[in-house]
Amino acid sequence: MQRLSLILKDEDPTVYFVGGTVRDMVLGRPIHDVDLAVATDAIPLTFRLANELGYPAFVMDRERNVGRILSPDNEWIIDVAQFREPELRGDLFGRDFNMNALALPVTGHTFHDVIDPFGGLRDIESGQVGVVHRRSIAEDPVRALRGVRFAVELSFALTPEVIALSRDAAGIISERASPERIRDELSRILLSGEPDRGIAMLLELNLLPVVLPGISALYGVEQSAPHHEHVFAHTLTVLKYLVQLERLIDGESAEDESSREIGEVISPFRTELTEHLDDRLDGGVSGRLLLLWAGLLHDVGKSQTRTIGQDGRIQFLGHDQAGAAIVGRVLSGFKFSGEATGRVRSVVGGHMRPLLLANEHKAPSRRAIFRYYRDLQNAGLDVALLSLADHLATYGGVGNRENWGSLLAVVDALFHAYFARHEEVVAPKRLLDGKAVMAILEKSPGHEIGRMLGLLDEAQAAGEISTVEEAVEFVRLNRAG
Repeated sequence: MQRLSLILKDEDPTVYFVGGTVRDMVLGRPIHDVDLAVATDAIPLTFRLANELGYPAFVMDRERNVGRILSPDNEWIIDVAQFREPELRGDLFGRDFNMNALALPVTGHTFHDVIDPFGGLRDIESGQVGVVHRRSIAEDPVRALRGVRFAVELSFALTPEVIALSRDAAGIISERASPERIRDELSRILLSGEPDRGIAMLLELNLLPVVLPGISALYGVEQSAPHHEHVFAHTLTVLKYLVQLERLIDGESAEDESSREIGEVISPFRTELTEHLDDRLDGGVSGRLLLLWAGLLHDVGKSQTRTIGQDGRIQFLGHDQAGAAIVGRVLSGFKFSGEATGRVRSVVGGHMRPLLLANEHKAPSRRAIFRYYRDLQNAGLDVALLSLADHLATYGGVGNRENWGSLLAVVDALFHAYFARHEEVVAPKRLLDGKAVMAILEKSPGHEIGRMLGLLDEAQAAGEISTVEEAVEFVRLNRAG
């Protein structure tokens, strides 16, 4: 920030830090996105500044006179915009919340230099999210979601006025906001560190039935033991545990016994799991975000599959596959990429598999592990993590010690196979290719060749064959008819 100030201090007209940049300066938060505003000629200023910094720049919006500068390592994003009104005060009046309607001249250094026409500093001091004017949210209903996001990110409270205006916006948000903007705010709520609180606030504001009706439909849906919460509350608890799991993977210290036990399972593979969560899929979304989306949606099929048996026990048979189908519609509607949607679908559709393996109370066989990853691919890592959060949420903690130990053993085996024995158990190099199998069977390409290759892969992963000669004999013994 100091370097920017030195470069821009002699600009005429004056350049200002504005919006969330100033808010985060006041709060002492790390700043990666810098917003600058100037009365005129923002795009020429963008390119002059980029030349001084040695960073690439481009025009974001020529009509509105907005440019963007990106640092090569993506550590910094600098947006330079022309005032949306002739004067700075008018520009700030058009912003969403008081705490974002702040400006600081690039030559400013203290709180006394902050330009605060609408009481943003007061709101920051009191820890509340208040609007600049009553039309703010109606003019852009996505601001209702953004208010929730700020509340959970900053641990602030919504003012009564914002609560009322947000509820009013519920009826118009789907008409006036694009799916992409709604998706982005929901995603930032999930990444806020308190996604459970954020989703609960969306329900209280009547926004959840509009933006995620499948999730709001889970409210009050009862479950039988060992579940101790209805489905919506369970979903929020799963999100809370997923955040704890991600923090453990990031290296935070365990605070309780279950966290320490999980830490023992993940610690040998912390680097690999971190890379998996931080990996970017098509559309720029991270695996970390998609795991949270999967946690939010993992039981979305329960509202459609709930039955009550003659013994009074509540069941949700097939809720995993029903949920996967719903996920496809929801995430496609939000314009997630096919790759991202497929990842979450796989996690939701497969989220029961580690629990089923754990019910056998023995180490999963090599064959079972091969089938697991054959079906789920690298989404199997997310399924394993989700299963831990799901168990803890179901029991309100560890619950039955034997069941918890069995699940930990399954997850440990799944991680160890994927990261330490991948070429042996998960994806062994084929001993015979398709041409060799066709020659042995004297058949053309078709279903039988594909079936045989699948059997060979499984037998090799299970350790039943390990040489070309054994593979040839296997093909001859297992030929159809």
